[in-house]
Amino acid sequence: MTDTPQAPRRWPVIPTIVVLFAVAAMIALGVWQLQRKGEKEALIALYERNMAMSSLVTYPKLPPVPDAMLFRKSSVVCLEPVRWDSRSGIDRKGQSGIRMIADCRTGAEGPGVLVDVGIAGDFTPPQWKGGTVQGTVVPGPEQPTVIQRLTGRAVPARAMLVADTPVPGLRASEVPSGADVPNNHLAYAFQWFFFAAVALIIYILAVRRRLQP
Repeated sequence: MTDTPQAPRRWPVIPTIVVLFAVAAMIALGVWQLQRKGEKEALIALYERNMAMSSLVTYPKLPPVPDAMLFRKSSVVCLEPVRWDSRSGIDRKGQSGIRMIADCRTGAEGPGVLVDVGIAGDFTPPQWKGGTVQGTVVPGPEQPTVIQRLTGRAVPARAMLVADTPVPGLRASEVPSGADVPNNHLAYAFQWFFFAAVALIIYILAVRRRLQP
């Protein structure tokens, strides 16, 4: 009596299609991150050019703030600080402290402006009643989170003016620069390409093991 030869096993069609679709999606995400890397480099270069300009621009009271106005010099008139936002920060000598951000009234109606008037040693707001402030326009502290951006719930962030000269009793806050803008897209691209390669290799090894008699 002879053994009946077994039909050769074949590659599973549907699982293979699913895995190839997932790998293609990961590769597409990696390519997208490479594109984002180029866009972010161009944006950082724009910020660096903005910082080299000495002319004043009109303070952007309404969000979203145009990229061409970020890290430019501007001037505002704070009629009265209506609220203080105390946050951790550092001064221009690298010493830590409490950053004093005033939400200022600029008129009878309409939006106010955010002004970083300096670094304090504690959470006590300075005895500052307002006035003309000149400084650098930077992104405000209340930036939308990644989840808010992905879910479409992101609200455009207000700008903030970092004062060139702090109010009496405070130290000048460090001014952010375009170099502080994160550009991790190359690392993200490599991660997606790595995940795609690993997923494909693991699947091929698993199927080959299954096809062995």
